[in-house]
Amino acid sequence: MAMDQDEILLDCEERMEKAVEVFRGQLLGLRTGRATPGLVDSIRVNYYGSPTPMKQVANISCPEPQQIVIRPFDASVLGEIAKAIQSSDAGLAPNSDGRIIRINVPPLSTERRRDLVTRVNKFAEESRVSIRNIRRDANKHGETSEKEKLMSEDDLKALKDQIQELTKKYEGSVNDQAKAKEADIMEE
Repeated sequence: MAMDQDEILLDCEERMEKAVEVFRGQLLGLRTGRATPGLVDSIRVNYYGSPTPMKQVANISCPEPQQIVIRPFDASVLGEIAKAIQSSDAGLAPNSDGRIIRINVPPLSTERRRDLVTRVNKFAEESRVSIRNIRRDANKHGETSEKEKLMSEDDLKALKDQIQELTKKYEGSVNDQAKAKEADIMEE
């Protein structure tokens, strides 16, 4: 289906924004040396038979830089929360007192930091590939529209330039976030 320039650009920008959003979410789940709710809030808990994100069944706070406290809205789900944390790949050990769960976030070893930086770079590369695929799709839409005489050759060239600008902008955003997260992970 042929689209006009504005539709192509809007679709391209929305999809690139989403790709960066996914990347941002992946970074939140990666541990730095500090405790953050992001380390556990998307871990899925078996809540009455359905896998539910932790943040929907509990209040998550970080009263200290090395500690996460999880207060379930419903005390009967405490055991399921502990089980979900243990079986996640977060590498955290939950301690329950029957009302709340405390997690002590140990400082990262140098080796663990390197592993995390490798994961950041892997996520960043996947995100950049995703952005380039979106660019390719948008360019194809433009070429189809030009073939169907919905835009001129000059319009197509201008469109491709705008698509390239969006690509640069969103790849830049991914690179900046990756650099910041890397610095965060490596700082003692």
